[in-house]
Amino acid sequence: MMFKALARAVLLGAVAVSGSSAFAQTEMRLADFLPPQHPYQTQVYGVMADMIAEATGGAVTVQIFPGGALGGNPIEQYDRALNGVAEIAFSLPGYTASRFPLTLLAELPGMITEENGTEQIWNAMNLLSEEHRRVHLLSIWTNGENVLYTRDRPVRSVADVQGMKIRVPSANAGLIVEAWGAVPVSMPPAEAYNALQTGVIDAVMIDATATYAFRLGEVANYVTSGMNTTISSFALFMNRDAYDGLSADHRAAFDRIGREIATVANGVQLAGVARGEQMFRETTGREWIELSPEAAAEFNAASAGVVEQVVAATEAAGHPARAFVSALQN
Repeated sequence: MMFKALARAVLLGAVAVSGSSAFAQTEMRLADFLPPQHPYQTQVYGVMADMIAEATGGAVTVQIFPGGALGGNPIEQYDRALNGVAEIAFSLPGYTASRFPLTLLAELPGMITEENGTEQIWNAMNLLSEEHRRVHLLSIWTNGENVLYTRDRPVRSVADVQGMKIRVPSANAGLIVEAWGAVPVSMPPAEAYNALQTGVIDAVMIDATATYAFRLGEVANYVTSGMNTTISSFALFMNRDAYDGLSADHRAAFDRIGREIATVANGVQLAGVARGEQMFRETTGREWIELSPEAAAEFNAASAGVVEQVVAATEAAGHPARAFVSALQN
């Protein structure tokens, strides 16, 4: 009887230790609306998950839920992190523009370039803390300069876009399209394929990764580049309680990894831009249109007033817009 009692005590003690160890481990859910085959799944999120596991000695792990598995509406991804449906969520600040007036100044024509955009935003990060007080901004990076995909109408001048219905990635991009004389249409990128194919829209403003990531190379016959459009920001938002609940060492690891993965993600994005452009150019029956300097200047002159308009309005609303712009450009 004594042996059985001792054995039972040892067993219960082992279960208790095992349970304590399991409880000490934290699994973070990463919500992503992009499809499972998107390069981010392995080249960005997968890399980040490995970095986090290594930095925390396996105490914190990340499970990735692609293709909208935790809710597919791109516009609602920020709320996934805010409300704890996921501990981490990928989204574009432009999808919830009213929450990020400062962040979105970076996308305006001429503010940043493909090459320096990610670094410049991180250099100005101290000015963005108020915008992200409800969540933790784990990482942020930029894409390539957005271009125009069209199906039936090649765009070689501002005159060609008059009255066109153009899908835009943000409210600021919509203002630029309006300044060109076109009609902006807000739409998640995954819906652009069918909308362009069926004529619901005439063009899509997005970077060249869309050739394959959203299969626009199948339905668009033309791409126009060369004018200043917008350079979108991409972000990983983290639930505030999940971040604050980490140990100080683990928070420091997340902060370091968030910055490092921004550089990785930007590199993946720009490599994808180059790949998308090459794929489109090499597809029979497709034309990549690089605007002449004169035609590009027409577009840029038409949209020039939008930049000052948005900066002034953001400053008037009580945000340090001019300080942020100065930090971006210096």
